[in-house]
Amino acid sequence: MENPKKTIMHVSNVSIVINILLSAVKLVAGFAANSGAMVSDAIHSASDVFSTVIVMIGAGAAAKKADHDHPYGHERMECIAAVILSAVLFVTGLGIGFEGLKKIIGGHYEQLAVPGMLALGAAVLSIAVKELMFWYTRYYGKKVDSTALMADAWHHRSDALSSIGSLAGIIGARLGFPICDPLASVVICVFILKAAYDICKEALDKMVDKSCDDETEREMAEIIKLQDGVKSLDLLMTRMFGSKIYVDVEISADGNISLVNAHEIAEDVHHAIERSFPKVKHCMVHVNPYIEKK
Repeated sequence: MENPKKTIMHVSNVSIVINILLSAVKLVAGFAANSGAMVSDAIHSASDVFSTVIVMIGAGAAAKKADHDHPYGHERMECIAAVILSAVLFVTGLGIGFEGLKKIIGGHYEQLAVPGMLALGAAVLSIAVKELMFWYTRYYGKKVDSTALMADAWHHRSDALSSIGSLAGIIGARLGFPICDPLASVVICVFILKAAYDICKEALDKMVDKSCDDETEREMAEIIKLQDGVKSLDLLMTRMFGSKIYVDVEISADGNISLVNAHEIAEDVHHAIERSFPKVKHCMVHVNPYIEKK
């Protein structure tokens, strides 16, 4: 079975190395080719390094075993890491957008330097690398069901989108519209803020006991009803706990059977749910005496 912590650490180390190299290339290209959009894009890539470190810290904390003070485990630490990551993205996006707006409001567009070809090449390179990193990180994020790793994947995607904005701005500036370069920074800002919002919303949903999706609950209900001895399903409640699911079930069984038999029915339901749904950390089953409806 895949070791989530080991996988997250490996993917994160790859991300850090690539982001450091890519941000250095884009920063040099941005200054050398007089592109404010490319410098903004380089700052965004540099922020990815910090966010990946947060992911690693969150994954390490989430992997800790349950203890006396935390009997349900530490899975929500990953969600906290994702919220911090979204805050980093949000601040980064606002900073980039502010700089772009300042240049646009200031006017004097004719004084803005026209970006060179080096910035154009750096933008194309960034789009390709960051999109590959998005799919790479997303693949492993889904494989080990890591909220923080999925958030980091979308951080890569937002960087790819921001590079597309940079590319458009650089091309526009080279075609004689220098306002396109700072305008691209504003567009980049919007993409980054949207990514920050999505990451934060998903993480918060998993921290406030949000139920899992309707389809999963329907599948659980069908499996419970199929178990021998279950007369009816009286209650099914689910709640997200980080990347895991807790399930509370009430079933009805024949009121004339022994306590031992009722316990066996509850155990069958418990094991069926945990066996069929790997994300379920624990399923609690309560048995009621069946009362036939007249």
